[in-house]
Amino acid sequence: MKIQGIEYEELAQEFGTPLYVYDADVLTGAITGLRDVLHPALEVFYSLKANPNISVFDVLREGGARAEVSSLVELRTALAAGAPPSDIIFLGPGKSERELAACLDAGVHAIVCESFDELDDIERLAGERGVRQRVLLRINPERTIGGSRLTMGGKPRQFGIDEAQVLSAGDLAKKYRYADVAGIHVYLGTRILDAAVVGANTRYILDLADRVAHSTGIRLDTVDIGGGLGVAYFDGEADLDPADVAAQVNPLLEAFTADHPGTRLIMEAGRYLAGRAGVYVMAVRYVKESMGERFAIADGGTHHHMAAVGIGSFVKRNFPAVLLSRRGDDGGAGEPQPWNVTGPLCTPNDSVLKRAALPALERGDLIGITCSGAYGPSASPGLFLSHGYPAEVLVSGGRAFLVRRRDEPDDLTRPQQLHRAPAADRPRDRTPAV
Repeated sequence: MKIQGIEYEELAQEFGTPLYVYDADVLTGAITGLRDVLHPALEVFYSLKANPNISVFDVLREGGARAEVSSLVELRTALAAGAPPSDIIFLGPGKSERELAACLDAGVHAIVCESFDELDDIERLAGERGVRQRVLLRINPERTIGGSRLTMGGKPRQFGIDEAQVLSAGDLAKKYRYADVAGIHVYLGTRILDAAVVGANTRYILDLADRVAHSTGIRLDTVDIGGGLGVAYFDGEADLDPADVAAQVNPLLEAFTADHPGTRLIMEAGRYLAGRAGVYVMAVRYVKESMGERFAIADGGTHHHMAAVGIGSFVKRNFPAVLLSRRGDDGGAGEPQPWNVTGPLCTPNDSVLKRAALPALERGDLIGITCSGAYGPSASPGLFLSHGYPAEVLVSGGRAFLVRRRDEPDDLTRPQQLHRAPAADRPRDRTPAV
């Protein structure tokens, strides 16, 4: 198999395995395909948490994506890639003062505030700098709308401020001098594969924005409708059609912009933009049979791709997987067989594929886990057993570029410091003499 004319075997030989490979054409197609059909007033902000690689974001930025960040490093990544501060929002339920200060110093478009304590901190820090910082209130809504694989609101949550608390908060516009409360953010759920659910979420959020503005006196400079657009990973799932999403949300946005012509409208997208652009490439080290089942032990595993264990599923379901290349002479011919593909970790949980239908596997074969562009290394325990993180490669214009080198042993041991008490302070060996 090839990516932009390059065989995966070539990439494996040049960069080693395991590695992540990202297709710049797929990234560009995802952002432009969404922006081309959505209402022109709706801006798409890429959630760097899905894949914080600076080159991945840079491709999406070139396609028109703005940046939604949730850490100091993500903020620095977005700025280093060329995103103007006016196209960056910062959110997260537990921001440090250092992160808030960085937002103020950079002049980001908005800090998404998730508690009244945080709002007080923003007021104090902004006052110390003599600046006025736009703030969006993240609201934990009273209701949920079914259809998301992971619900983010409608229950007791660490995210945001309860809807009832916001609506009863009084005149927020007058309460704060430096924290300019001027909009809302709501994120109802993620991995949504039904355009009607996206439409229902949008309708609810736009209505809530009006109710909040009326009850608290805040301006609606910006309204973030969340997003949560999903990617089809498993059997029986189908990808969203952007045209179907547009058919649901565009009329709602048209009506809202008619009443609020100056309001900036934001949709967040992370997994949807990056997910289908990535392949996690593993090489088979050993094959064996155990109690009637076939096992392929690979050099990659769940320490790099924890999402492959099923993404919140109680029952293990396999990500889509393909044989990318093989060392044998048959080219992978023959009827698929059930294979368990595991990694090098000393835990039975290191199972990337369970009874997946693959051709007969041999040592040296390359297996690709597709739809792996989002929540790969960023959501995986890369330091488990001190293996470190894999290399990442971006293929653009028919050329392969190393965009993150793999961790080497020195990278992992260098930050450690050996603590050893002076000899005089060490306890004496009290082992009885024999």
